[in-house]
Amino acid sequence: MKQAAEPVTIRISDDQSVSGLLLAPANATICFVFAHGAGAGMKHAFMATFAEGLVERGVATMRYQFPYMETGSKRPDAPKVAHAAVRAATSEVLRRFPQLPLIAGGKSFGARMTSQAQALEPLPGVRGLAFVGFPLHPAGKPAVDRADHLKQVGIPMLFLQGTRDELADLQLLQLAVKELGSLATLALFDDADHSFHVRARSGQTDVQVMSAMLDTFVEWAVKRT
Repeated sequence: MKQAAEPVTIRISDDQSVSGLLLAPANATICFVFAHGAGAGMKHAFMATFAEGLVERGVATMRYQFPYMETGSKRPDAPKVAHAAVRAATSEVLRRFPQLPLIAGGKSFGARMTSQAQALEPLPGVRGLAFVGFPLHPAGKPAVDRADHLKQVGIPMLFLQGTRDELADLQLLQLAVKELGSLATLALFDDADHSFHVRARSGQTDVQVMSAMLDTFVEWAVKRT
């Protein structure tokens, strides 16, 4: 039987708050503060499956909404607003679990907003960042400028990336990660796209890719905490 997620209210300011979903196994040794992508919120099937898979592996997760998603808007928040949500979610987890090392990050947009927030000012209690499909550039417009701020992150980073990701040209991504030196780890998943979907002819399934990603995350996170 799957563990039910606990609804959480995350206060960003006196007049603004967002929703969160906390999954915390009794044996948790790490918590992942997990932000969603631009087009789907924290309840999206991918987010839920990733969080549930981590719980099965002894990792707690806090999924949360960005303000625009909370209000039903389709336009992502400005970076300053998104960064405040990242910081508030991280602080809420730290308040609830002061003894747990934290990993922060997210899917696509959530990954980039988290890394930007950390680059501007270190997130409290966070030992590393994990990116589930880092959006290096818009689809069809290869570039590396979105990686510039990663040089200011200052803590270990894990990139979980599909080799067919249309938002991260593989050669450009490998170059960007190489420039980050020992702080960055790139884990590639063959034939996976930005949604980590693989084609039938790849000889593997989406479920197998998800399992491999979760195992990679946990192995990496344990070493950083």
